[in-house]
Amino acid sequence: MKLRLLAAAALATVLASPALADLQEYRVLTQSRDIGHLKIDRQGQTIAVDYDYKQNGRGPTIKETVTLGKDGAPVTWTISGRTTFGNAVSESFRRTGSGAQWSDLAGPGAIKGKDAPRYYVAQNGSPLDIAMLAKALLADADRTMPVAPGGTACLTERARSTFDGPEGKLEVVTYELSGLSLNPTYITLDAKGDLFAVASAGFILARKGYENAADKPLREMAEKLASDRFAQLQAEGAKHFAGPVRIRNVRVFDPKAKALTALMDVSFAGNRITGVLPAGSAATPGETIVDGEGGTLVPGLYEMHGHMGQEDALMNVLAGITSVRDMGNQNEVLDVLIQRIAKGEVAGPRITRSGFIEGKSPFSSATGKLVASEAEAIDAVRWYAARDYQQAKLYNSMDPKWAPAVVAEAHRLGLRVAGHVPAFSNADAMIAAGFDEITHVNQLMLGWVLNPNEDTRTLFRFTAMRRFPSLDVKSAKVQATLDAMVAGKVSHEPTIGIHELGLTALDGKPNPGALDYIDHMPPSEQRQLKQALFGADTPQQRAEYVGAYAKIMETLSEMHRKGILLIPGTDTGGAFTYHRELELFGKLGMSPSEVLSRATLEMAQYLRQDQQLGSIERGKLADFFLVPGDPTKDLKAIKTIRMVAKDGAVYFPDEVYAKLGIKPFGTPVKVVSSQN
Repeated sequence: MKLRLLAAAALATVLASPALADLQEYRVLTQSRDIGHLKIDRQGQTIAVDYDYKQNGRGPTIKETVTLGKDGAPVTWTISGRTTFGNAVSESFRRTGSGAQWSDLAGPGAIKGKDAPRYYVAQNGSPLDIAMLAKALLADADRTMPVAPGGTACLTERARSTFDGPEGKLEVVTYELSGLSLNPTYITLDAKGDLFAVASAGFILARKGYENAADKPLREMAEKLASDRFAQLQAEGAKHFAGPVRIRNVRVFDPKAKALTALMDVSFAGNRITGVLPAGSAATPGETIVDGEGGTLVPGLYEMHGHMGQEDALMNVLAGITSVRDMGNQNEVLDVLIQRIAKGEVAGPRITRSGFIEGKSPFSSATGKLVASEAEAIDAVRWYAARDYQQAKLYNSMDPKWAPAVVAEAHRLGLRVAGHVPAFSNADAMIAAGFDEITHVNQLMLGWVLNPNEDTRTLFRFTAMRRFPSLDVKSAKVQATLDAMVAGKVSHEPTIGIHELGLTALDGKPNPGALDYIDHMPPSEQRQLKQALFGADTPQQRAEYVGAYAKIMETLSEMHRKGILLIPGTDTGGAFTYHRELELFGKLGMSPSEVLSRATLEMAQYLRQDQQLGSIERGKLADFFLVPGDPTKDLKAIKTIRMVAKDGAVYFPDEVYAKLGIKPFGTPVKVVSSQN
């Protein structure tokens, strides 16, 4: 009782004080580059927010107005502006004595009763919501409380720091704020409980005047805290059996034959496949037996467009994706992740690195290496080649005139070249310059609809797709590009799923690619899966976007018919969205078996890894997964994964999903250890 009274008194003290300092500005940095701001202005019981940052030509532009009640918690909240990809935001929250109600892009909601949550977590707001929530949690007895629209927030102290700046030395505390999404947020507060910073491995929002001092230390701290969490998940989720493992009674997908085998037994020891034998083969002493119950064993999948972080690394492995081509990253951060995966400290796929090269401009992506001249671009290629990167990826702001020399140097050094079409150029020019691969179908198609001097370094590279419906796929200009790709053996990685999402998803409805898994996700994730990506301000714009997606699918079907190699990748994190990507490949005229072959052995061959990966054969690496159904008849079967083997570790995905708040997809596998 005494503890409760003390907590109540502390809570009253905190809530009676201003929720935040009266006027405070924060700067947004990525890779130490200042890219925007958060401004919070409190006048009495009203808080006004201006939140705006831009990276790679895109980012949120948000205005908020919050009215506080006598208890210091919000009673009204309005949010307007644009999301990162331009969708219009109109969000609101209201709390009264009878409950709480809200409306966001996922739709309206309400919690009735006087005990309804006092704090709201915005769908598309600034960090103001978590700043207010964290301050309130500091005064709560157990630092947990329910929040609207749903879930229970928990605040845990993780580290203390000191930073010097215009207000003098500040003692700050970093907390883990969990319960709001699949992964926690790391938020740093000052001695008064006011927001000081929010940081992740590649991003920080920090109080103005302290941002440069706090940048590296808090980002590194956030990375370490996240690493520790994923290391714990790995320790609990990765199974290492003492002797060989024999998976009985399974059909094996053979990507060469594009068919299933008869029932087989597959054995592996450590990270190598040691046998693919007829079902019922004799086990040796000390083996662990897994009953496949007539299911299908599929080689590990290749996600060919990742930007790997620790969360993506884990989620991809659980989804049967054991190899990922990273298409651009913070080089040092990715190096550390690769090392940790290799040591078994965290779960993750085998990563093939792409060397990201971007030109310097106001719209530059803060990834990889930024260059200001052709000579610097060539030096970047040499830097990547010397470090065993497998390809160079060229990006939007690079001067297209540099492409021939950069590509030539990459080829001389044995690197493949892929990438976006640089602004003020087109796919034809990049094909002529020697590109081996064009990335993203919009990048390929924009050259057929753009006018001279139109700038694709901004969101225009998305909104201009509304011109696609008028394209004639059989026209001379389209066919000329496709024929040049055939002649030059130029492949294409279309990232179909992100275009389906951007062009067809509607606010308030589950995204089309999430229909098969949205009900398994925690409520907060379901909310995010019910909003459009690209904004359509009129019914005509929406119709144009939908028509653009239909034209994309028509174009890709024509490319497949011509024999252009289409490469499966997502640019949306992979995992569940990769499963959808493969489904969409199946709409281009490919059978389920052809899609699976493309996603396994053919991608291993493309990356020159087929001697070790891509199929389930004795002597190859034991990267594969088990599903109960037959994916050669229905690709949806790969969405119910019971077991994954990768690099000597065995994962039962539903066990790990449970720790993340994701509902199971299947039933447990029967495992009997130490057969004698």
